[in-house]
Amino acid sequence: MKNYIFCFIFLNIFNCCSSSPGGSNGGGTPLPTAPTTPVTPVTPLTDAEALDQVQKDAIKYFWDYAETNSKLSRERYLTDNPSLDAKIVATGASGFGLMSLIVGIDRGFISRAEAVTRLSTALAFLENADRFHGAWSHWIDGTTGHVIPFGTKDDGGDIVETAYLCQGLIAVREYFKSGNSSELALAAKANLLWKGVEWDWYTQGKNAMYWHWSPNYAWDINFKIEGYNECLITYILGVSSPTHPIPAAAYDIAWARNGGIINGGIQYGIPVIFDYNGATGNVGPMFWSHYSYMGLDPNNLSDKYADYWTLTQNHAKIINKYCTANPKQWKGYSDKCWGLTASYSRNSDGTTGYAAHQPNNDLGVISPTAALSSFPYTPTESMKFLHFLYDENKATYIGIAGPYDAFSPQFNWVTPSYLGIDQGTIAPMIENYRSGLLWRLFMNAPEIKPGLVNLGFHSSKYGF
Repeated sequence: MKNYIFCFIFLNIFNCCSSSPGGSNGGGTPLPTAPTTPVTPVTPLTDAEALDQVQKDAIKYFWDYAETNSKLSRERYLTDNPSLDAKIVATGASGFGLMSLIVGIDRGFISRAEAVTRLSTALAFLENADRFHGAWSHWIDGTTGHVIPFGTKDDGGDIVETAYLCQGLIAVREYFKSGNSSELALAAKANLLWKGVEWDWYTQGKNAMYWHWSPNYAWDINFKIEGYNECLITYILGVSSPTHPIPAAAYDIAWARNGGIINGGIQYGIPVIFDYNGATGNVGPMFWSHYSYMGLDPNNLSDKYADYWTLTQNHAKIINKYCTANPKQWKGYSDKCWGLTASYSRNSDGTTGYAAHQPNNDLGVISPTAALSSFPYTPTESMKFLHFLYDENKATYIGIAGPYDAFSPQFNWVTPSYLGIDQGTIAPMIENYRSGLLWRLFMNAPEIKPGLVNLGFHSSKYGF
């Protein structure tokens, strides 16, 4: 199967509103030239200090730079044009933002009481926003709550983005379900929102899930969700829903392609395990091992198709070894400067935009979220990259909300910009490495174990 997800979904963002090359909308800027005066050496951070700092910085995106009315995640934030797209709320990134704020509370980076107030505002907004058989749209107007079309026919429900949001809602419910009266009310609201999603509607009555439904175009897009990509959590939540479940057979027939999801490819001596859509025996962009695993714990998790810890860890190891081997000989790639995933990008002709970076689409661009969000899988390799950013290149690659979205030593380029969907995986996945917090909340939610058991999953860690 062609890698149509990026062609249709992610590249569409920048067809609609991307920055022009060299323009003022934040597409990217050359890196600073070498200073002419001596620079005071930076005292290296300890590992714990570095982890604290990058988590604090990433959380700022959802605290200091959230959409002002809804308090949810903006689609993007361009430091040289902060008003651009200021009212576009990104549904999936907002789910990651909910989880990021939980990390901030638990680490003592933000006030629990203030966070509860803000989260209450956000969930009230979601309750009143446009919904399409319970699902939210990919983009929402932060002022009105109405859908902002993501494409001509993509003007309704997006069940994948909704799944990312619900992963966050479940974490919120579990984190606050034994709290004070305000926290109990917040947990109850999160519970109602997640249970209101009509997952079964998005099957069209078939043994499959379909990404979009529009009140104006119905099922015209007809985008079947098939693995392997970032959408595993959609099937898991669909089967786990206590109100609108999908048939478990959809997982095997559509997602797993009747077993065709398995691939025997090997890269750098490491098994690929799954057929990454469009990668022909290689691995896809790193976010495919992040988005579904913010709450879903791959440790000791298996079904008849894979051991999911081996799958996700192998994915990160292959990306790391690819960047270290550097077959295209890009300047700057090394064992401490690595990471390929979907992000802002730059082409050799100087144009900027967005790309799904991966071994089969390596453009010489490093996306910090790739290595940082892979801490659970490659802690040593990810720590090298973290120190590379904060000890060696802080002035160049770190901005107001943590690491910028992408950079390229090859082209002497960095984008002074952030994307919510990229920034949102950093703090939660690092926290899963440090304490397992989000994994513990999600995996112990009462609906999740029965859903996973229904799908044939086993977990020695969680006793099923």
